[in-house]
Amino acid sequence: MTKLPSPFPITVAVIFATLHFLNVQIQLAHALGSGSTLAVSYASATVCGVVAFQSTHNIQCYSRGLNVSVQIQPNVSFSTISGGASFFCGLRTGGYSLLCWNPSNSTFERQRIYYNDSIFLNNLSVGDNQVCATTTTGVVSCWRGGDGNGYTRPFGVTQFGSISSGFGFSCGILAGNDTIRCWGSNPIASRIESEFGTMSMLSVQAGGSHVCGVNSTGFLVCKGDNSSGQLDIPVEAQLEYRELALGANHTCAIRNVNGSVVCWGGNGDYSVNLTNGVSFEKIVSGSDFTCGLTTANLSVLCWGPGWPDVSELPLPSTLPGPCVRSSCDDCGPFPQSEQLCSGSGNICSVCPFNVSMQPVPPPFFPPPPTARPPSPPSEGLRKGLLAFAIVGSIGAFSGICTIIYCLYTGVCFGNKKVYNSVQPTITRAGSNGGANSNNSPISRSSTIRRQGSRAMRRQRSGTSSKHADRAEEFTLGELAAATNDFSLENKIGAGSFGIVYRGKLPDGREVAIKRGETGQKMKKFQEKETAFDSELAFLSRLHHKHLVRLVGYCEERDERLLVYDYMKNGALYDHLHAKDNVEKSSSVINSWRMRIKVALDAARGIEYLHNYAVPPIIHRDIKSSNILLDSNWIARVSDFGLSLMGPEPDRDYRPTKAAGTVGYIDPEYYGLNVLTAKSDVYGLGVVLLELLTGKRAIFKSGENGGPPISLVDFAVPAIMAGELVKILDDRVGPPELNEAEAVELVAYTAMHCVNLEGKDRPTMTDIVANLERALALCDHSHGSISSGTISIVSD
Repeated sequence: MTKLPSPFPITVAVIFATLHFLNVQIQLAHALGSGSTLAVSYASATVCGVVAFQSTHNIQCYSRGLNVSVQIQPNVSFSTISGGASFFCGLRTGGYSLLCWNPSNSTFERQRIYYNDSIFLNNLSVGDNQVCATTTTGVVSCWRGGDGNGYTRPFGVTQFGSISSGFGFSCGILAGNDTIRCWGSNPIASRIESEFGTMSMLSVQAGGSHVCGVNSTGFLVCKGDNSSGQLDIPVEAQLEYRELALGANHTCAIRNVNGSVVCWGGNGDYSVNLTNGVSFEKIVSGSDFTCGLTTANLSVLCWGPGWPDVSELPLPSTLPGPCVRSSCDDCGPFPQSEQLCSGSGNICSVCPFNVSMQPVPPPFFPPPPTARPPSPPSEGLRKGLLAFAIVGSIGAFSGICTIIYCLYTGVCFGNKKVYNSVQPTITRAGSNGGANSNNSPISRSSTIRRQGSRAMRRQRSGTSSKHADRAEEFTLGELAAATNDFSLENKIGAGSFGIVYRGKLPDGREVAIKRGETGQKMKKFQEKETAFDSELAFLSRLHHKHLVRLVGYCEERDERLLVYDYMKNGALYDHLHAKDNVEKSSSVINSWRMRIKVALDAARGIEYLHNYAVPPIIHRDIKSSNILLDSNWIARVSDFGLSLMGPEPDRDYRPTKAAGTVGYIDPEYYGLNVLTAKSDVYGLGVVLLELLTGKRAIFKSGENGGPPISLVDFAVPAIMAGELVKILDDRVGPPELNEAEAVELVAYTAMHCVNLEGKDRPTMTDIVANLERALALCDHSHGSISSGTISIVSD
């Protein structure tokens, strides 16, 4: 990838390389041949699920061909089920017994495949005609399909971490080196294995003739046949998915952000409108259809060519995961685990693809000592005197330079010299205010000039001179009643440390309640300071109209909950990127004035954190999904789970662990682990680019889907070349005359916000000033950016 000159930020290639340092937790996805609590047998169009809300977690199935719903015998508890072409199998709770059924007739003929009360099975995997499973030691055993030698205990006693099965083949991850090994009668097995090569993998899922998985850098990789585009991964699945389901020639994934499903391959037949806006907890695929378990009521919905009418199946509520005797330390238990499992264990939540970065310094290997003959005393003395003279000269020179620097800057006397601001002047044909009136590409020399920085000490509108009201303390019972016992219907999202529910207090107030875990269930990035403690500490003392207000909290036994004002219009991210959602696509956000106002609201909230909070606060996770909109479309910054108290605004410090979101995180921060308030400026700069272009922070380039590209790399060259109009979001429409100048001002501000080095980025005070001016330009037809100035301060 070509290296871009300053002020261009770090490229996608560097972002991908940095992901080698990610601390990522991946939940194994459920493909054609991977175990889950939901399974399909596609030849007979049969869908089965492990039943929730009862003491015995038996299996119930619906057969489309027979148009019947059947409770499968025996009526005992099962932990995992998986389906193939003409049969499906279930693993008894405890893993000591494996049973399979043939759904081709209403009797569902049963056959026991495995029983051993001393060697237990897990990782059940069913392909089109083979059944495989691993023991608790990782050794694989397979039954049916091909000849016995082809499937029975492949590779001897080789241990596998996970396995999955497709059409006539199975693949697994070797426990020793995390590489892919495949076996079976289908020649595609050897091709897939060779294509993965020595790549280190965290998970594996098989489809009909292709395999996908997460590699050690945290990215989705697919290999095998691509006859229908099943390997062409869209960027929203590449970076934001939490579960996969692979069919014969298609792939589907559940997105982290809202639980929606995105599918690719299969000639586009799996992207159906009726699944838009539906949140899913689990998905599984047959040969030519996919089924998902909905978040709303744990019902099953199926779609695809093999299931022509998208419909909710007549099945009882299905478990979203197996009930296990575990505290679910990684990501905590699923909401209502105890009720779903009827007291027989917990359902562990699927870990979302959140990024927690910690740069690892490269290893240092000192050169081996070289044997040298001893020097005579006179030679050693001469060398010692020479070294002393050199070091002394350098020290004296450094001391003189230090004195000159102190006298010049004033830092020795407690003062710091304020450097002039760097400001672009926008020029174009027909403008009278600039020196350059042609349409040639704008260079740094022709667009940057200096102006003395302004020391703005006024408190912006929306701040309060009083301390925030004391947060209310609620009981767990009160909050449970407000959310209908934390029902799935009230789930509206997820924050930095837990699930967010909509609730209604007895006095009628609508609130958002975030329920999280602490103690032994805390996340890794919360080892020293939990997100709960962080948000409670910050929000209980902050009061600003552009920060989400903390109503109260609950700290009872092991429960940690935070209560906020309810934001009726949701997250800015959903309005910008839900292109298939008619309601969101036609929202009031689709006007340039409204987008600039939202940007100004968010900037004012961040400015308050940086300049008026004592001590100042660095948010660390500024992104469009953390900018919420209330009922009056006023934007508020939310989610302070990663926030840290910052040093003085002109200083930096190195926290113990860098954290943020891919595409928004400051490259100087994750590259050098140097955190300043300018790290939030970078994230806001990316949000400004999102508002201008309507594109995600990282997206696929090209009409037919090219390689992932960062929004920064996409937008900044166009802004610098004076070609902003080519990248503007076409849903908003071309800006009018007064709007055009406002949009240009926002674009130049965003360009400087995403500079590679923090010292070259503006302060939040100057960003607010620019956005205030841009909004004024939208409201008035007069005024010219070109004849004025843009306040871009460079510290």
